Amino acid sequence: MQSFLELAQQFETKFNVRHFPKQPQTLYDAAQYILAIGGKRVRPVCVLMGNELFADINQDAWQVAAAIELFHNFSLIHDDIMDKAPLRRGMQTVHAKYGDATALLAGDVMFAQAYDYLTRIDLSYVQKIIKLFNQTSKEVCEGQQIDMDFEQMQNVGMEQYIQMITLKTSVLLAASLQLGAILGGAGEGNQQHIYSFGKNLGIAFQIQDDYLDAFGDPEKFGKQIGGDILSNKKTFLLLHALEVATANQKKEIDTLISTNPTDKVEKMLTIYKDCKVDEWAKELKEKYYKTALKNLADIAVLAIRKKPLYELAIYLMERES
Repeated sequence: MQSFLELAQQFETKFNVRHFPKQPQTLYDAAQYILAIGGKRVRPVCVLMGNELFADINQDAWQVAAAIELFHNFSLIHDDIMDKAPLRRGMQTVHAKYGDATALLAGDVMFAQAYDYLTRIDLSYVQKIIKLFNQTSKEVCEGQQIDMDFEQMQNVGMEQYIQMITLKTSVLLAASLQLGAILGGAGEGNQQHIYSFGKNLGIAFQIQDDYLDAFGDPEKFGKQIGGDILSNKKTFLLLHALEVATANQKKEIDTLISTNPTDKVEKMLTIYKDCKVDEWAKELKEKYYKTALKNLADIAVLAIRKKPLYELAIYLMERES
C-alpha cells in the first residue's frame, strides 16, 4: 500500500504535461495556467487510493484521476469568477490574469477534456464511472448555485449550509474515492462506506477551510485572509456567530455586512473571537472527522489496507493551507 504523498508524486509526474493544444494560445494557456500553479491533487489521488484499498491500481484509474483533477480545476476557475477572488494558491486567479470571458471558456474546455480522459477507460467500467461522474458534476453545480442563493437570503440555517457544502465540496471527494473503489472491484456496501467516509471528511475539510479563511496564516494559506468576510459569504463561522451573538453584536454584524468598512475583517474577527466561534469550529470539525473515521472502519477490508486513508484524513485535518 502506498501513502498519499507517494501516490501524489506519481500522479504529478503523469499529470504534469500539457493537456491542451497550442492554439488558440490565449484560451489554452489560460486553461493550462491553473494546472501549472499546482495544488495538493487530493481528489485525483483519492481515486488512486480508493482503487488501491481493494486491489492493485487499475491503469484506468490514472485516466479517471486526470478527469477528476480537470473537473475540479474547471470548478475552481468558475468559482473564482463568481467570488471575484484575486488569488488562488498564492497566484493570480485565471480571470484576474486573462479576463472573465477567457476564464469561462478555459473552464469549459477543461470540462470537455475531462470527458476525453473518461472515454479512454475499459468499456466494462464506462457506464458506472460516467454515471457517478455526471451525478457528481451536477451536484457540485447545485452546491455552487445554492451558495450564491444564500447571498440573497436573510437567514440561512446550519442544516441548509451543511447541505450546500456537502454538494459543493464533499461529494467530489466522496465520488473520487468511490470511482477508485469501482475500478478496484469493491462491492456495493464497501462503495457506500468509502463514499460516506469521503463525504464526512469533506465536510470536516470545508469547516477547516472556513476556519483558515478567517484565522489562517496568509503566508501558508495562499489565499486572501478574510475573503469570505469581505464577500459576505455565509460560512459556518458567520452562521454560528449569528446564532450565539448578543443583540448588540448582531447589530454590529449587520452593519459590517451592509457598509463594508475598510476594517471590516478585523472587526468581524473580533466578534468571532468574542463569540468563541473559532473554538466551536474546531469542535464541529472534530465531530465530522470522527464520523468519517467510523465510516472508514466499517469498510470490510484488512485494517492494514486502510492505513494510507487514515493518514490522509490526519493530513487533511492538520493542514494550514
